Amino acid sequence: MGVSREKAAQNRTAIVEAAEALFRARGVEAVGLVELMAAAGMTRGGFYNHFASKAALVDEVVARSMAKGEENLTALLEDSRQRGHDPVDGQIDWYLSPEHRADVDHGCPNAGFLGDAPRFDDDARADYTAGLTANMRLFARAVQEATGLDEQDAWQRALALFSQMAGALLLARAVATTDPDLSDRILAAARKDLHARAHSG
Repeated sequence: MGVSREKAAQNRTAIVEAAEALFRARGVEAVGLVELMAAAGMTRGGFYNHFASKAALVDEVVARSMAKGEENLTALLEDSRQRGHDPVDGQIDWYLSPEHRADVDHGCPNAGFLGDAPRFDDDARADYTAGLTANMRLFARAVQEATGLDEQDAWQRALALFSQMAGALLLARAVATTDPDLSDRILAAARKDLHARAHSG
């Protein structure tokens, strides 16, 4: 007996969600289909009922994750505005927080897939690039609001700030279990520097 269309859609979603968590935690190449399907509560044979290849799954995972990241950033920036807080400072504080450092599964996908992105196929790399660009445009608008810089200078400032944010987050995650104090110091030092530079002339 075949599965219903609704159940098939649920199964596909379960595969994508399991894949995203595993890919973020371990990297795309380290995750095999047997492990992936087991994490989704299914057997390996069912994979090809939903995806033509692992590459097709990776493409869907990246596209979905980057879209969610854009939604989350939009919400975070708007929440800061609604509360009367500077959205750039709010983003720096959230991005370089211990909570975000620990949330590898659901945190910023720009950092979450950074190590894998150069090895993605063309479709997944295009999705990653489009998502990163969309996030940078949102952040650049917030920088422009906060600083009064013109559009080009705000874009340059946003690129520099976010590059340091992503790098500091990945460094802090890399040593979080072996040297928690160093990890905390990386986050704190980056936050302090970024707050000072975000609004400099």
